[in-house]
Amino acid sequence: MAEAAEAVDAPGIVIAVSHRGRRTVHCGGSAAPPAVPRDEQRYEIGSASKTFTGLLLAELVGAGRLSYDDVAAHHLSPGRAPYPTPRNPATLRHLITHTAGLPALPADFYPQALRRWSTDPYGGYPAERVVAAYLRHRPRHRPGTRWHYSNFGASVLGHTLAAATATPWEELIARHVLAPLALTGIRLHPEDPEDRKDPEDPGRDGPEPRAPGTAGPGTDATGHRPNGLTPVPGLVMGGFQPAGAVRATPGDLLTYLEAHLDPAGTPLESALHVVRRPLLRRGAGHRHTHTLTWFQHPSPQGPLYFHAGATTGQQAFIGFRPATRTAVAAVATRRIRLRDTFVATAYALLSEDPG
Repeated sequence: MAEAAEAVDAPGIVIAVSHRGRRTVHCGGSAAPPAVPRDEQRYEIGSASKTFTGLLLAELVGAGRLSYDDVAAHHLSPGRAPYPTPRNPATLRHLITHTAGLPALPADFYPQALRRWSTDPYGGYPAERVVAAYLRHRPRHRPGTRWHYSNFGASVLGHTLAAATATPWEELIARHVLAPLALTGIRLHPEDPEDRKDPEDPGRDGPEPRAPGTAGPGTDATGHRPNGLTPVPGLVMGGFQPAGAVRATPGDLLTYLEAHLDPAGTPLESALHVVRRPLLRRGAGHRHTHTLTWFQHPSPQGPLYFHAGATTGQQAFIGFRPATRTAVAAVATRRIRLRDTFVATAYALLSEDPG
């Protein structure tokens, strides 16, 4: 783990491993150790948040509240019976598996985001605009025929779940995923700087007492630009929350992954089994398998499941391998786009034979 951390050039990095119920955490990075220990800070996990939205979908379907074959546009355009023929007949299954025929982001997203691309690209694009863009979009390909990774689609799914249940996405995630799995440190927004104030002295920042392994106010990790020196403000996801809003401590990420390793007896047992089932194959020779929420690769010790994510200033990798009862959660406070070793390093750690 120490060698893996040293292989990544970032101001701060945490690698957390759970193997057969035993946790090991290693912290490192080029910056001086912060006042709040790195492994107690909350990190942006970017696109790995999609696994939470997919698990929410599996739980709601398992409870009989929705069907994977529901057409998203029907839930997003209620009150018109019989339903009109939607521009995009994609189902909930298509949206979560990136087969809905959607681009990565709506076409009108880029003009408003370019001027703040490195700091706040999503904040000016609210949920209502995401839904409107989806309802007027005409897919280039019939849903279910091609795979194309899409933040747009995962976000539409979250808003569809909210519309179908008349419950905000944040409340759905908190009630059906975070609370049942006791994920106490997870937040869906950047912390408010006012939360850091010492109530006895508003002019001075002060830490708030917290239980080990949990995150309280003042513990959001600070991301950095590719130079590793310039700090980046916390990312506001706007209408793309379901695709990338989760902020979590390494401890909470391990708790989340451990539930996937051994679903038996957890409140989400059925849904956790569902999200491990292969659904489609893609890529050259159809060698890459996709479940409802995870990328799945073969290995000599059994299949491994993983998802990576990146924001404007941070990166994350989460994965698990049931056959060896191993899970890896890695986070770093630097966004690197070219010749990036972070994901490959974390993946290699998960792929190792633990003996």
